[in-house]
Amino acid sequence: MARRVGLGVLAVLVVVGLVVFVQPPPDYSELIPNAGTYEVRILRDSWGVPHVFGKTDAATAYGLGYAHAEDDYATIEEALLQSRGTAAAKLGQEAAPIDYIVQLLRVRETVEAEFEKQLSPEVRAVCQGYADGINHWAALHPAKVASGVLPYTAHDIVAGFYFKSPFFFGVDNAVKSLMGTKRPGEVSQKTDSPAAESVGIAPEGTPALEGFAATRRWLTEEMPVGSNTFAVSPNRSADGSTMLNINSHQPWDGVVAWYEAHLVSDEGWDVVGGTFPGAPVILHGHNRHLGWAHTVNKPDLVDLYVLETNPENANQYRFDGAWRDFEVGTAQIKVALWGPISWTFSRETLWCEYGPAIRTDHGVYAVRYAGLGDIRQVEQWYRMGKASTYDEWLEAVKMQGFASFNISYADETGRIGYFYNARMPKRHPGYDWKKLLPGDTSETLWTDYEPFEALPKVVNPVCGFLYNCNNTPFECTAAEENPRPEDFPATYGIETHMTNRALRARELFGEDDEITEEEFHAYKNDHAYAADSEVATKIRELLAADVPDEPIVKRALEVIATWDYGTEGENRAAAMALLATRPNPDGGASSGSVEAMFNNIRSWAPVLEEHHGRLDPRWDEVCRLERGDLDLGLSGGPDALRAIYCMFMEDGTLHGFEDGDLPGKGGDCYILMPRWSSDGTLSSQSIHQYGAAATVPESPHYADQSPLFARMQLKPVWMDEDDIRANLERDYAPGE
Repeated sequence: MARRVGLGVLAVLVVVGLVVFVQPPPDYSELIPNAGTYEVRILRDSWGVPHVFGKTDAATAYGLGYAHAEDDYATIEEALLQSRGTAAAKLGQEAAPIDYIVQLLRVRETVEAEFEKQLSPEVRAVCQGYADGINHWAALHPAKVASGVLPYTAHDIVAGFYFKSPFFFGVDNAVKSLMGTKRPGEVSQKTDSPAAESVGIAPEGTPALEGFAATRRWLTEEMPVGSNTFAVSPNRSADGSTMLNINSHQPWDGVVAWYEAHLVSDEGWDVVGGTFPGAPVILHGHNRHLGWAHTVNKPDLVDLYVLETNPENANQYRFDGAWRDFEVGTAQIKVALWGPISWTFSRETLWCEYGPAIRTDHGVYAVRYAGLGDIRQVEQWYRMGKASTYDEWLEAVKMQGFASFNISYADETGRIGYFYNARMPKRHPGYDWKKLLPGDTSETLWTDYEPFEALPKVVNPVCGFLYNCNNTPFECTAAEENPRPEDFPATYGIETHMTNRALRARELFGEDDEITEEEFHAYKNDHAYAADSEVATKIRELLAADVPDEPIVKRALEVIATWDYGTEGENRAAAMALLATRPNPDGGASSGSVEAMFNNIRSWAPVLEEHHGRLDPRWDEVCRLERGDLDLGLSGGPDALRAIYCMFMEDGTLHGFEDGDLPGKGGDCYILMPRWSSDGTLSSQSIHQYGAAATVPESPHYADQSPLFARMQLKPVWMDEDDIRANLERDYAPGE
């Protein structure tokens, strides 16, 4: 009898599954805008890059949404589901933490409350236009759309910005630190004058994840981090030109993988650069007059508070001598299990004077971070892209709608600049803000921010060059023109470390008084580790150690002893040296101790020998770009200026190395290099690691840029319509 019941239940599930499967796709025709609502044409160039020409900014955003969906709808859908806190319903349990954090941080509630208060009508229209463009494409391809997700709205778009922004400076790491089995550190005690060296200085090491950590493919400590930018003014260039390198390091796939677009409207928009799935504006790039680039910085923008709860009422906490009520809610998280079957579980959410709070076995904690409640990220990027002068651009930057990021700048007048952007809380000087904070006093509740003008910056250095490679802002130009650490309070928590990329940039640009365009590009693709980098230091430690009496270790060390710290494709010692040290993207050697490096050799030298027949294969035989049918050798490595992130650990195993190859997964990706000649004439080149069609394998643009990328070559960026039409693949309106 029990067996018959079990089979009956299974039969019902199968039938339900079949019914779902054979149901016709829904009719989304009402989501297609009426003719004339948006006047826009999409011009695809020979590389498939969309140049979107709209009557209004909103029309251009609509065309971008449609084009972006053509090339990468699956990732856009994932990104927007994340912003709703409903990703697990499609992606499964790996996305459940994302949904919880969205609800814990009140992302949707904040956007609903602040949408019309904080955002201009122009930006609200741009966000809705982009959403309408996605909806239009999805309406024409219902079989590719998850059930129940349409329509997308402007609120979805804004929520994506508001949710992702704090992950760039470590909110995810802060929340994760509370999820352990014990309290994550000591509670600061108030002092009259704490030692400066103990206050707010960010610990050295891996920064907050570059890009957005919370994606199911990249929710790991091995997420690529790092970015490069540098600029040269007429004071340093050989021909009086101004050059900018826009070179963020991102994952090659997923919700923070770059998409190239050119946006033009009759309302003055004319900007080219990179954007993310779900974003209706250019995030870093250039217009005809100026350009900017971002790298991740590490200011101390997140604080954790220990709350004292009422022994007689667990839903109250003490603040300034009185008990206050938590705002108690419930996060409902629906998780896809199998086919049409899902499971919804609940988790408590708390809100207090400081912001979101979390109840754990070892205490109740509040989280406060810079930009809490500010949804103007998209507004700022929109205004940066539309600025035609330095003053207009700087006014947009001063909004500090996004709370972190270094920003480099260059323009047609020859001006260059570097800005350590951070929305620095005004903190009470009597606490050690590296530690946990007492959550019972308004003294630890900061409500205001330091002025933008109080942060490190350098504009128009006499030496004519600037750089940032995720390093300290106190090393960004010639020594005598650098900002000085003593000019900034320790409570800012400004980082002091140098990456290998920064060491090499300082050396290359500092030693060349007349930099040509060819040299500028060559420096960007430099392969070397600096002699004073941590990787080089670890190699010297390894070679100076007592050698174990193990033949394969001895032979591996003989190879490593010949290494010149280079990662060019033909280098025959790079593979063994990098496998031993395992450089991380932020300037360190992940292996740490000499014994750990010996263990790496023991584990991975046999793999090299098995699959390559030797311990010294060419580096480009090991470091690979794999895309569709392409399998290309690469130069570069982790924390080289030619950044290729190819060493990822999973459960102690070097992921992807089972067959002797190290496939690249991130690092150098979309690279954009504008140049203004001495008379202000703009020329620009770019490259993408794959191509325009991110998730469309049948497209000719799925991997058409990869061979150029592997050879470290660039393609032209066309901004004039005549040039675009001279290299035109297709001219159409959405739906045609």
